[in-house]
Amino acid sequence: MSTVEAGGQREEGEYGRAAKRLKMEEPLLEEKEDRAEDELEEGEDSDSGSLPGNGEAETDSRARWSGRQFGSGRKDNGEDSHLISPSPVVHVRGLCEAVVEADLIDALKKFGPICYVMMMPFKRQALVEFSAVESADRCVSCGAKEPVYIAGQQAYFNYSTSKRITRPTNADNPNSGNKVLLLSIQNPLYPITTDVLYTVCNPIGSVLRIVIFKRNGIQAMVEFESVQCAQKAKAALNGADIYAGCCTLKIEYARPTRLNVIKNDNESWDYTKPYLVRRERGKGRQKQAILGEHPSSYADNGYGLACPLLPLTSNSRYKLSSVDVPDMVSYPLPQSSPSYSGHAPSSVAMVSGLHPSKMNCTRIFNLFCLYGNIEKVKFMKSVPGTALVEMGDEYAVDRAITHLNSIKLFGKRLNVCVSKQHAVIPSQVFELEDGSSSYKDFAMTRNNRFSSAGQASKNIIQPPSAVLHYYNVPPCISQDQLLKLCREHDVPGFIKFKMFDAKPSSKTISGLLEFDSKTEAVEALTVLNHYQIRIPNGSNPYTLKLCFSTSSHL
Repeated sequence: MSTVEAGGQREEGEYGRAAKRLKMEEPLLEEKEDRAEDELEEGEDSDSGSLPGNGEAETDSRARWSGRQFGSGRKDNGEDSHLISPSPVVHVRGLCEAVVEADLIDALKKFGPICYVMMMPFKRQALVEFSAVESADRCVSCGAKEPVYIAGQQAYFNYSTSKRITRPTNADNPNSGNKVLLLSIQNPLYPITTDVLYTVCNPIGSVLRIVIFKRNGIQAMVEFESVQCAQKAKAALNGADIYAGCCTLKIEYARPTRLNVIKNDNESWDYTKPYLVRRERGKGRQKQAILGEHPSSYADNGYGLACPLLPLTSNSRYKLSSVDVPDMVSYPLPQSSPSYSGHAPSSVAMVSGLHPSKMNCTRIFNLFCLYGNIEKVKFMKSVPGTALVEMGDEYAVDRAITHLNSIKLFGKRLNVCVSKQHAVIPSQVFELEDGSSSYKDFAMTRNNRFSSAGQASKNIIQPPSAVLHYYNVPPCISQDQLLKLCREHDVPGFIKFKMFDAKPSSKTISGLLEFDSKTEAVEALTVLNHYQIRIPNGSNPYTLKLCFSTSSHL
């Protein structure tokens, strides 16, 4: 395994101050900003075909957004548009999906020097901290009078409830800086390896070392040759997708100033010490690579079947030089790489540690469908408490192993691994303890959430958490009725409830449910996901849909 060494004096950052520290779980924000961001959690209309995490963000009732349609003196519900006091931190809303940090800097630097930018990619929002409140005031005022475009799309501005974006303890030191970046990969539909990150980062600045770890989702630290290289990489890649519609990068400065790598493999690599490879060079290296050789070898191998997914900013300051790399980095689609041999060479997962009386094929589907399409589920008669789950592809199995292996469910700990089988055959069908069949085919069910590329890109892959996001619920259902549903199915009840504001024309509602622990939330989701809610005089039932939320608490 890899360890990280801290120490060393930080150098000066591009914006005059160092960036904030990001915890391994999630970024540090001041308490007020946490509350404001929670108000912008995943509210969407399920009847419009959207999936959780992709709806238009809910606005804080205290915020009044600047824009031409609002007007600088607009009032709403009797409140003044400038109820939030002026702050050097500006909350930017309405960004396009393809926007990166460099786009915000280019568009907003005319208002004054920028200290720091924090991206919120899935909310299509960002926080921008100016060095002076006068600069922020110019930004907000200008946005209220005339359109301000960022990456070709009009954006809206308002003061943040925070006076600054929290950063490391030495962030106020003008000489602080770091050449190590912390990358959080959000919605990782495809495996992330050192080869992937090297291919993405090295064209912008020389990469020395990479360490990947999986604690709360997938994160990585990338050490560059200099602070300037790290600054360019953060500006060019923060908010970008590695692959179209997924594997979105959220980048912060890491606290360690150097990475210590003891082994070169899929999860760590020291590019200054090639002798750390502990396998036959050549064959083993290629077997682990998803994107093929490093960008430096593109000219030698005549890369074909490439798909341009991550355009770099056209401004040459974010690249090594026009000679070193092209304006577009081309990547082959993951499916076109026959040499992939990550966690899952098979599309069948084997799940053991299942509760004999509380788990069946449908409940396995309810949990595993969050990470990929489910084709078939079969319990093994010869091995009690064990089932085979055939998923849509090997990447779905990889995601299921990453997020569900070793979780506790009904007092037992699940073990999820790759099966030697390449398909589930419906043989030796028998009756489970609850009376249901030991085999079920889910290939044609509408509850699979990755049936098309557009549908799959709207799913945010999340590890299990204590907060569930519910949607596609009829408006007449109340908090007490949802609690009653939990009691009737013998699962723990939630301790906090939040309903998102719905449009008047919406036929369904959505919101958040917080449970006392992650284990309780997993059990509730396993039992109640896809429950059919029938209402009086209703022609068709509503299918309750649940998934793990990006919020850690309500």
